[in-house]
Amino acid sequence: MESRRYDFPGLGPDSLVLDIGGFEGSWADRISAQYGSRIHIFEPHPGFADNLAQKYEGNSRITVHPFALGSTDGVLDLSDAGDASSAVSGAHAAVRGKVVDVARFMTEFPEGRIALAKINIEGGEYDLLPALAAADELARFDTIQVQFHLFTPANISMRERIRESLATTHRQDWSYDFVWEQWTRRAI
Repeated sequence: MESRRYDFPGLGPDSLVLDIGGFEGSWADRISAQYGSRIHIFEPHPGFADNLAQKYEGNSRITVHPFALGSTDGVLDLSDAGDASSAVSGAHAAVRGKVVDVARFMTEFPEGRIALAKINIEGGEYDLLPALAAADELARFDTIQVQFHLFTPANISMRERIRESLATTHRQDWSYDFVWEQWTRRAI
């Protein structure tokens, strides 16, 4: 499964990639090294975002956005648990992060087509993906790779509703339930 997470035959230097939930940047590092793509990283945890900004300072191919994308503007009270830091896991909140309305962000984002988005946002996917669908923005993404998290039994039905929505514009390439799955846009 791990090799599938980095196998994108059509990706190249002209491709635009979104790393939604950047943490320390290891996924972005590998995509950058393998394909040379332009990458936008979204990370709401202030400490992780600062580290990413320092790490990629001077790299014009990688842009760090110190916020999360969600259904509305706001703030997140995040746990401070490394790569499992979350606003929805039920863990004690230790830091605050910013959230930007994804519908507004996408209308202001100058890029059209997005070749790939990796979404690993510790439960935030249940807010972000429906917001992208409601804004009619899913078709801008050629490939969406998402890690759905299972914090409560309700997440099972939430995931199924999102998958039904994704199926209107994308086809599922593969899935390891509640680990990783990938969707590719259907031909228009």
